[in-house]
Formats: sequence, structure tokens, C-alpha cells
Amino acid sequence: MALQESGEMYLETIYVLSLKSSAVRSIDVAEEMGFSKPSVSRAIGLLKSEGLVKIDDSGYLKLTEAGKILSKRIYERHTVLSQLLIRLGVDEKIASEDACRVEHYISDETFDAIKRHMEKYSKK
Repeated sequence: MALQESGEMYLETIYVLSLKSSAVRSIDVAEEMGFSKPSVSRAIGLLKSEGLVKIDDSGYLKLTEAGKILSKRIYERHTVLSQLLIRLGVDEKIASEDACRVEHYISDETFDAIKRHMEKYSKK
């Protein structure tokens, strides 16, 4: 399943919010992303139809196992790319913004090479 960049952003946001609180609602996602509640509701519906998110009886969002795997991968890309750019001397805010754009388009092969490089040289 190939999600568009916006779907990946929603998944990543739900994942990050779920690290801070076990109770994540659509309104939390809307506030975090700066989007309207109707826009978030539509996106959540699409993620739900893809089998990536569940909504419990209380309206809380839960990532499915597939959603967790994908969102962790996206978040890992973001954090590794941000760290790389910061180590290169890029301002932290700009590094995070740039990593956010790159994380959705970089190939697995390139990302894995960057990750190996970061692991190799962070041990020194």
C-alpha cells in the first residue's frame, strides 16, 4: 500500500502523539498539524479504510499493527534525517522541516545507507 505524503504525515502525527499520551483524538491531530477538524476526519477515515487506524467506542485513535509499523518507519526516517542535517551544521528547526519533506520521497536503499553511515560514525 502506497500512502501519499499527507497520509504519512497523519500517521506520523498520531504515532508521535501516542508516545506522549495513550488517548489520542482527532482534535489532538488537528491541533498538532494546524488543520481543520473536517480535514482530519476525512484523512482519518481514509487511514481507517486502509486498515492503518482504528477508532474505539470513545473516539480515540489507535494505530493498527500495520499502522504502527509504517508510522514507526516514517518517524525513524524523520529523526535520522534530522540528526544527519543537524550534524552537518543545519539549524535544528530547518533540519526538522527539511527532513519532513525528504522522509516521504527517499528510497529505502538510500535511507538504509544513510542510517548505516550515521551508526558507523556516531560510535566514534
